[in-house]
Amino acid sequence: MARNWLFRSLALRHAIKNSVRPIFFNAHHRYLSVPPKPSLFATAIASSQLSLLPSFHHSRSLSSAAGSSDVVLVNSEEEFNNILTKVKDNSLHAVFYFTAVWCGPCRFISPIVGELSKKYPHVTTYKIDIDQEAIQGTLGKLQITSVPTLHFFQNGKMADVLVGADVARLTNITEKLFKKN
Repeated sequence: MARNWLFRSLALRHAIKNSVRPIFFNAHHRYLSVPPKPSLFATAIASSQLSLLPSFHHSRSLSSAAGSSDVVLVNSEEEFNNILTKVKDNSLHAVFYFTAVWCGPCRFISPIVGELSKKYPHVTTYKIDIDQEAIQGTLGKLQITSVPTLHFFQNGKMADVLVGADVARLTNITEKLFKKN
């Protein structure tokens, strides 16, 4: 009985973390039910609690299918410098999201950053994994010492910085800087 409960609990948490719909089995391996897809809030809460559990294979990233989100993965220092120069020279709106796979607070706000990138398609969000070897020089220059860290650029100029997983402040900054009137 306890083993079945533990299996269901881990299966549900794995499903929430990976945005899939779990299928539960009973002792005879027959399908029992398929619960509804969790809300964004439930996903964020479950993701933050999953850092305490053994790791499952995680293949979800913020770079979703073309057209559904403006999140772009940055994989090298040269690529980052080119993007930053483009943002500054062309007076673009952008968010640079510094994150790490192992970071619980990063997992907590990751779906919110993805939703905000969909809500404001005129703002490009660049996701930078701080554990990439090719990006270490940039992190030192920008003095990124904590994750998650978000740098907000409005019209090519740094307008604000957010360090930590403060969802209310993230939403307020994004609306203040990028909401079209």
